[in-house]
Amino acid sequence: MLFRQLWLLSVLLSTASDLYAQAPDALKPYVSEDAPALVLLHVRVIDGTGAAPVEDQRLDIVRGKIVGLQNAKLRNAYPAGAKVIDLTGKTVMPGLVGMHEHLFYTAPERTGDLQPFWSEAIDSAPRLYLAGGVTSARTAGSMEPYTDLALKRWIDAGRTPGPKLDVTGPFIGDFMDRVAQMHPLRGPEDAGHLVDFWAAQGVTSFKAYQGIKAEELRVAIEHAHALGFKITGHLCAVDFHEAVALGIDNLEHGILVDTEFYPGKKADVCPENWAAEDDIAKRVEIESAPVQAMIRDLVAHHVAVTSTLAVLEISVPNRPPMLKQARVQKALAPQAWSTYLRVRSALAEKNDPLGAAGLKKEMQFERDFVKAGGLLMAGCDPTSFGGVLPGFGDQRNLELLVEAGFTAVEAIHIATQNGAIFLGKDASIGSIAVGKEADLVVLAGNPAAAIDDVEKVALVFKDGLGYDPQKLLQSVQGLVGLR
Repeated sequence: MLFRQLWLLSVLLSTASDLYAQAPDALKPYVSEDAPALVLLHVRVIDGTGAAPVEDQRLDIVRGKIVGLQNAKLRNAYPAGAKVIDLTGKTVMPGLVGMHEHLFYTAPERTGDLQPFWSEAIDSAPRLYLAGGVTSARTAGSMEPYTDLALKRWIDAGRTPGPKLDVTGPFIGDFMDRVAQMHPLRGPEDAGHLVDFWAAQGVTSFKAYQGIKAEELRVAIEHAHALGFKITGHLCAVDFHEAVALGIDNLEHGILVDTEFYPGKKADVCPENWAAEDDIAKRVEIESAPVQAMIRDLVAHHVAVTSTLAVLEISVPNRPPMLKQARVQKALAPQAWSTYLRVRSALAEKNDPLGAAGLKKEMQFERDFVKAGGLLMAGCDPTSFGGVLPGFGDQRNLELLVEAGFTAVEAIHIATQNGAIFLGKDASIGSIAVGKEADLVVLAGNPAAAIDDVEKVALVFKDGLGYDPQKLLQSVQGLVGLR
């Protein structure tokens, strides 16, 4: 009898504790709001659907779910025991759904005969994503898939902070055998084997990469689809028209990596030294009949495109503005910052106009793709020579989408609900509505009036836990490029 009484008491105490402390111990240093019931009061809401902002709203959260959304002037009762937070002057938008993200970062000081190499950002990437408002992320290619899968398990279990991860397997195809961490395919059968093996390990999406040939891509797509998974691609040897015919679900980066318009293109061969990209910048017009036909082909086959303007921008001399990079410098390891500055300076000295021309055409392509009915998503792709960081780069993407001609609410829709739709998770994430998970970003400003306000992150909610972005950022200062 005494044992039973003690057991009942322990259950009651545990239940009472759960009512007041949601955050696991490992997350508590980064969490500033963990009440089981919250009311966000007098807040501007941008709901992620593309609708106009709504002023002076009240958002009720209970146990990680949105249970109420109404005008703050209405006097309906608050949820029992709710903590009320006055957010006058602030904006709430959905957590970003990043669709081209990575958990690695370029290793510093690639000079002379040193080989290209990417370091796993096991601590810095997940925390930077969350601090930047990215609450869900597709990794879009892995250098260390076992590590990425372990990170997902640990994040889901509350052992370490980070976004909800859709882990993509290792790159299927390589960078013309220039990167030791990528596996050169041995043929179509090998491509299918890779899909089957990594699906069994727990990855939930796949990415074809530049060196993959048409028959290899066909088999990879068939195996992915047979398992119920989607496959995207950063292609080169195979062009967009071929990939669409083979059944690909998504294409990364946009027209700048499509090789079908390059006069010297050979089947299953990637043109050398970015010749096709330069040709688009010099010669190909987005309004031309062939490009518009390609756009219609993508839309007709429901092939989504991922906008990665932030990583394309760094190839343009003197972009982004150095003021934007002050926070990047704080997060980067000193050697990684030196590498970034060295390459940025070299680009400025060369002053090649093709970078700016290519970025402008990519922006026009994305506008036309959306106008034609295409599903455009966004991700920052924190790779290349550096300077594009998780979270920060995703915010920069929003600013660049507005520069491209989208309204702020359209850009937010692209970076939130559209990604959720592609992942098949729009019933639970990607927009603000009753019944959805409380994955939210609180901004100290109004991005609908000034898109740069997306950088003013005051609080990030994931499943109703409110993370302090500054604490997350401080925990990884100087670590990017190292871990």
